[in-house]
Amino acid sequence: MDINQNNINDQTELKARGNWNEIKGQAKQKWGTLTDNDLDYEDGKQDEWFGRLQEKTGHAVEDIKNWFSRTF
Repeated sequence: MDINQNNINDQTELKARGNWNEIKGQAKQKWGTLTDNDLDYEDGKQDEWFGRLQEKTGHAVEDIKNWFSRTF
């Protein structure tokens, strides 16, 4: 299910919230240009957040979403 319609399964999103520090570390290893500020996430601002990640990594938003889904 995807209640907030961000194309990420809600179970995946809930699991991510519990492991967020670990996932942030993995994202910073994968994309060395990311900072803690880039990975700060605010509820309701998913599009802005993914756009910021896209800009910093040079990867398509869909690829970033897929990476996060696999990592969770």
